[in-house]
Order: sequence, then C-alpha cells, then structure tokens
Amino acid sequence: MLSILDRKIIRVISQDIPLVKEPFTQMALQLGIKEQLFLELIKRYKKNRLLRKFCASLNHKKIGFTHNAMVVWNIENSLITKVGKIMAAFAAVSHCYQRKKAPDWNYNLYSMVHAKTNRGCLKIIGEISKKINCTDYRILFSSEEYKKSAPKYFMA
Repeated sequence: MLSILDRKIIRVISQDIPLVKEPFTQMALQLGIKEQLFLELIKRYKKNRLLRKFCASLNHKKIGFTHNAMVVWNIENSLITKVGKIMAAFAAVSHCYQRKKAPDWNYNLYSMVHAKTNRGCLKIIGEISKKINCTDYRILFSSEEYKKSAPKYFMA
C-alpha cells in the first residue's frame, strides 16, 4: 500500500522537473521534506520496481526531428524478442513494443522512428528492415499531433 507521502512524491515526479539548479531540493521543499529523504524514497521505489525509470524527455520537434513514422512489422513470434532488441538499439527508434496480431492485421511489432525528414525516416526503416531481414511491414507517417504528454498520477 502506498502512503500519503508516497502518493504525493509520485504526483510530483510524474510532472515536469523544475528547470532550476537543484530541482530535487525544490521538489522536496514542495513536499515539505528533506531532499535526502526524497531521494531515498525514489531509490526505494526503483529497487522495489514501483518506479521503472526516471528520465528527461526531449521535445524531438524542438531539436529538429520533425518527422516520424510508426512502423508495424510482421515478425515470427519465436524471433520477436531478438528482433525487438535489435530494433530498439537504433538511436532513431524511440518506442518499440509487441502487440498481439488481430484479425486482418498481421503486424505484431511496432516501432516509432524519428528523423529530420520523411526521406530520413525511410532510410532508417530500410536499415532496420535489412538488419532484421524483414520486408513485411507498413509505414504510418504522422500527419498531425493532437496530444503528447506523460501520464500524471494522483492528481485528484
């Protein structure tokens, strides 16, 4: 069970990190606790697998990667873990995950590829295709972004 303090910490760390010299100090002060306790609890969440990762996320468009494509791949189930790891190792791939095939949809591995141009996306997709020896895929280029945000927990 999560304590009230645990819930407050999770709420704070699921939001943007303040752009200040000592963000963890500020976050701890916001909670009314010392920074040392704040960091110890985050480490405990990680150790207990409550927290999977703690990271910064860049806005890919603001740094010049204005094109992206969701690529869906038809991968043999016995190879999906191996292929997924190869695909995920590409720097231009931000997301890579498995889904079950659906009727009339034979694709079970999904990857999001980012580049500066559509041609750049196509080049990377070609490199991935060659490396994993798969030509059964579809490319879904993004045309409009309506929402992109990280989940926020315990906000109510």
